[in-house]
Amino acid sequence: MKSVILKLVLLLALAIQPANMLAAAERPNILFIFSDDHATEAISAYSGGRLNNTPNLDRIANEGMLFRNSFCANSICGPSRANILTGKHSHKNGFLNNEQMKFDGSQMTFPKLLQKNGYQTALMGKWHLVTDPTGFDKWEILPGQGNYYNPHFIQMDGTRKQRPGYCTDIVTDLALDWLSEERDPEKPFLLMCQHKAPHRNWSPAPRHYHLFDDHDLPLPATLFDNYSGRSKTLADQEMSIAKNMYWGHDMKFHGKSLFPEFFLEGIPNGEYKRMTPQQQARWDAAYEPKNQELIASMESGRMNTEEITKWKYQRYIKDYLRTVQAVDDSVGRLLDYLDATGLSENTVVIYSSDQGFYLGEHGWYDKRWMFEESLEMPFMIRWPHVIEGGTTSHAMIQNIDYAPTFLEMAGIERPSEIQGTSIMPVLKDKGRVPTDWRDAIYYTYYGERTHAVAAHDGVRTTQHKLMFFPKTREWNLFDLVADPNELRSVHADPKYADVLEALKKRYHELRKQYEVNTAVIPVSRTGEDWWQKRWQAKNKETQQGPGQLLFIGDSITQGWEGRGKATWDKYYANRYAINLGFSGDRTEHALWRLEKGNFKGVENPKVAVVMVGTNNTGHFDQDPTETAAGVTAIVEQLNSQFPKTKVLLLGVFPRGATPDDPKRKINTAINEQIAKLANQEVVEYLDISSVFLGEGGTLSKEIMPDLLHLSEEGYQRWAAAIEDKIVELGGFQKVDQATTE
Repeated sequence: MKSVILKLVLLLALAIQPANMLAAAERPNILFIFSDDHATEAISAYSGGRLNNTPNLDRIANEGMLFRNSFCANSICGPSRANILTGKHSHKNGFLNNEQMKFDGSQMTFPKLLQKNGYQTALMGKWHLVTDPTGFDKWEILPGQGNYYNPHFIQMDGTRKQRPGYCTDIVTDLALDWLSEERDPEKPFLLMCQHKAPHRNWSPAPRHYHLFDDHDLPLPATLFDNYSGRSKTLADQEMSIAKNMYWGHDMKFHGKSLFPEFFLEGIPNGEYKRMTPQQQARWDAAYEPKNQELIASMESGRMNTEEITKWKYQRYIKDYLRTVQAVDDSVGRLLDYLDATGLSENTVVIYSSDQGFYLGEHGWYDKRWMFEESLEMPFMIRWPHVIEGGTTSHAMIQNIDYAPTFLEMAGIERPSEIQGTSIMPVLKDKGRVPTDWRDAIYYTYYGERTHAVAAHDGVRTTQHKLMFFPKTREWNLFDLVADPNELRSVHADPKYADVLEALKKRYHELRKQYEVNTAVIPVSRTGEDWWQKRWQAKNKETQQGPGQLLFIGDSITQGWEGRGKATWDKYYANRYAINLGFSGDRTEHALWRLEKGNFKGVENPKVAVVMVGTNNTGHFDQDPTETAAGVTAIVEQLNSQFPKTKVLLLGVFPRGATPDDPKRKINTAINEQIAKLANQEVVEYLDISSVFLGEGGTLSKEIMPDLLHLSEEGYQRWAAAIEDKIVELGGFQKVDQATTE
């Protein structure tokens, strides 16, 4: 009888076990290991060991799946992290760049949804999104970029704690401590272990100081790229190994630059200052002999400009790869822990980075560009019993795909606002590309002052890449098979005419799919010195006066300070008016100015006169519906900031000589839509186009010399046409017309 009962128990256990295992497999643990600026070329599983060997990272690929076509949506640290957390492009999650941006932690993120559905969540290491993390049961993060040596960490109570040692090792310690001591073993977990390395200034751990000392690393084929045959904006960048590396910060010398024509002065090696005397002594023992050798060679005149650039490259690439080696060590420690504790069986391990990085290609370090080296990002995933080891996939994936993938792994319904696509079908089918998979990815970089990389966007397919540069209104097209180094744009080559048109169509389709309307996405022009200075000056002006009457617009409005000055003085000088017109601004720039401080000193303006949108037409022939949405966003922002302010919304002024001018037609279409914004409480709409037009709707050069900007007479007509409304809305005393003629 006992034997029969035992057999029945065993049979019951066997019957139940698969169901339990299936339930567990449906809710796996997720270990997301994430680094900063890690180029695929610096992972031997990707490169074959051309530069370095990363045996622990390679374990993930060898025991799981490696993606060959993995891309970011916006190649810069903060925005890429926001893409990953939300599964949305930057214009949807609101984190466009690293300048004056804060991540909105109240929005949907995949850690929040995992936490809500029973996962225990933790984040250790680099965050770089300004606001505190949300959706995590435990977090300990580096402030901003963080430091390599003896770093401080922000605690959940807002305090800061300095931890002695090397950052990559400390972050790993924190992750392992949470796994072994703090997590609830009854719950599935999400652990995000996020490293500072290999971010600039590439300060290695002491154990790796002498790695690569015995040989020089191979030079990239495009180290001395001259940027011909592509957008002229490429030459304006400030991320050149030859020209933009600092004596102390990047090259690890002490004191002032001895050769300022080759090594920039001004940023010392901040990591050295954080070290203990013992750490400094070990650092100096490794670096100073090499530094003195270089100084002696340069002082003797034995090195030419090209040789100096090659030396800089070797210093840079070796330090970069040394920091990578500590990340590889970290991955090994984490994998070993999972194996030793049995957690490997039901833990998905992902290794990725926020974007790729230039390792001397095109003469660059850093990222931002849509060229392959920084567009590509590593993505390797190990999932026992689901993914066959040693698998490679060529499916095109993007970092907006991570969130929906993690949610599907956990059996959580995907929110409709997510723009990415779960890669689960690829994972479950040995990396094969599904028949209905995407044929292209969309990319955007919004521009920053840092490194002076021009704003651009574009699409990439398996063979071609199309890039658009708004500042210069250039298209670049690359054949990635015939020209893998992207050295020549073929956009003007007749042989590629059909490809160009097809990709332009795909570009517009993807922008529509992802609801990309640049007219409503606040963007600064702080990278342009004159614009930055004017913005700062206008901020100061608004802080000094009452600002009862505001004019918001573009160069036509700015022109009140030029051809319109005499009329401005007569009509507006005594009304505390402020001219917030910026030449070249589109609706998105005016919107950014509204949100970022042009009105810090203004309390309750009586009237705001808005006339903007013609540059959206002139620069891009933008769809009038999109531009109208931008104008609407400006009016709504004004209403939000100044509920009592009356908005006098003017129709966009006519342009072009005749009514059938294509751009005039676009402006007319904009006006038809923004006229609907008028309401009796706050917004008055006024179209004064007729005061500038002659017989048959023609424009004369007496009124608009270039058929766009006003003459002195044009500004007089403008002021006269809106005077009654200004008086009515603001309660101003009417200007005696006779004195203005």
